[in-house]
Amino acid sequence: MRQAAPTDGFGDLVEAIEKTGYYPQVVAAGVRSAVAGENVTSFLVHHEPTIDRDEVRRHITVVVLTATRLILCHTDEHAPDELLPEPYTSTSTEAIQLTSVRSIVVNRMVANPATFEGGGGEPVPSEAVLTVGWGGINRIDLEPAACADPDCDADHGYTGMVVSDDFSLRVSSAADGQTAVDDLLVFAESLSARTQS
Repeated sequence: MRQAAPTDGFGDLVEAIEKTGYYPQVVAAGVRSAVAGENVTSFLVHHEPTIDRDEVRRHITVVVLTATRLILCHTDEHAPDELLPEPYTSTSTEAIQLTSVRSIVVNRMVANPATFEGGGGEPVPSEAVLTVGWGGINRIDLEPAACADPDCDADHGYTGMVVSDDFSLRVSSAADGQTAVDDLLVFAESLSARTQS
């Protein structure tokens, strides 16, 4: 379940976490600690099960926007292992000053775009990806460089780019429902508005 909403406090966020049914007290405690008493202006809750070989594992990501920070909280569940003999969760949080956010990339996928030509209504994305970069993680994508001559076998070196993608979240109407896509776009708009210079 995902939910994005403007709110003056923490109550709506806790309610959205509780609706997922995924260790709500554990998740809310991690988020509460990271929010540290600031008012929540917008949030996104993304609960997603994944299949790992023969078992289903669940994880949840909570993204919170306050007046000064972007807060990310991710909780995973784990089977017993040699360190902990009982099933357990791990929760990690990160708080980023809004002034540190360098890029917000929103990728919208619209099915059958030709149906929207000529004033046929506003296109509704069936899938969306939000990527936020603040310089914490940079990736270098390299590929061999080439020239326009198809018969050329010279070494032209490499070409590439440095990409900042500290956080990325993808939702689709087929897997998550149209509301999830809409909520991600609402949150992305809120974040974009808050990081204007």
